Amino acid sequence: MTKRRTYTEEAEKLAKAIDIAIEAFENKILEHEMKQHLELTISCYKEWKEQSLNPEPQFRSLSSLKYLIEAVFTYFQEGTGPTVEFFWKKLDEEGLDFKRENKLEKILKRGKIRGRIEYDYVTDMIVIAEQAKLTTSEDSRKLSQMIGEFESRKKKNN
Repeated sequence: MTKRRTYTEEAEKLAKAIDIAIEAFENKILEHEMKQHLELTISCYKEWKEQSLNPEPQFRSLSSLKYLIEAVFTYFQEGTGPTVEFFWKKLDEEGLDFKRENKLEKILKRGKIRGRIEYDYVTDMIVIAEQAKLTTSEDSRKLSQMIGEFESRKKKNN
């Protein structure tokens, strides 16, 4: 029998991951563009930590926490370099069970965007992923088509 996850446990786990992210940004940041935004980035991560540990009552649910997890992990899921590698290595050392995955690849294989979180993710990442050579122009075309299909489904349901 698997143990049921609680909001508090998951929020504390996310808070530890955020501390590691901040450590990674402070100690390993080499990318010039990111150095310019370091203070703002760290401030944002601290705010996410506070939101996860002390949410408004209506947002104290595992499904609401998913949105914060998505925000916290976006850079580390799709980025590369010493900052990203430090983050994933340290998460593993701490025994935090977050997994690195290529979400665009999973969505492409499935051929469909499922839900608002994936929609927001694809629309945010489609250009960046192709520029970073994480996807091809053909992949981007398919993702654009999936975005259109998702938007059409949403219009029909409203």
